Amino acid sequence: FFSYRTKMAENVIKASAPVPGKQSLEDAYAEPDNFLEIDVQNAQTHGFGGKRYTDFEVRLKTNLPVFKLKESQVRRRYSDFDWLRGELERDSKIVVPPLPGKALGRQMPWVGEEKGMFAEDFIESRREGLEVFVNKVAGHPLAQNQKCLHMFLQEPQIDKTYTPGTVKRK
Repeated sequence: FFSYRTKMAENVIKASAPVPGKQSLEDAYAEPDNFLEIDVQNAQTHGFGGKRYTDFEVRLKTNLPVFKLKESQVRRRYSDFDWLRGELERDSKIVVPPLPGKALGRQMPWVGEEKGMFAEDFIESRREGLEVFVNKVAGHPLAQNQKCLHMFLQEPQIDKTYTPGTVKRK
């Protein structure tokens, strides 16, 4: 029994990670081959009473050739994210991640300002969820070809009468 175990140990192949060559500072801090950065930030609440809403700044930086602009900045409401999700579910073959939940319970008339849908903690939590959502979607290679994603990320206004489809690769 002891000799069997010893023979098995001799047959084990040892593997190790390759040792990388020295990297120059220029290479270490150079722009990556492909990158896509999307931040959802700078929440702003607008309006009064029943016409009140919050929107978010969506900033994109990329060097992916499929995007016509390498940097863009647009403002989007929760309903715009919901629109994007619906378009992708209908027109693409990807599994679309969920959005953060709606604020139904926070809209009731008896809910105070500090617990309502315009409370800072709720807005921040929603911002984080929207950022996770849009990064998951935009990181999917099939979604990157969808016109609705490009319009959402790069056009100042969303044209909801657009013709769905894919963008032409350059």
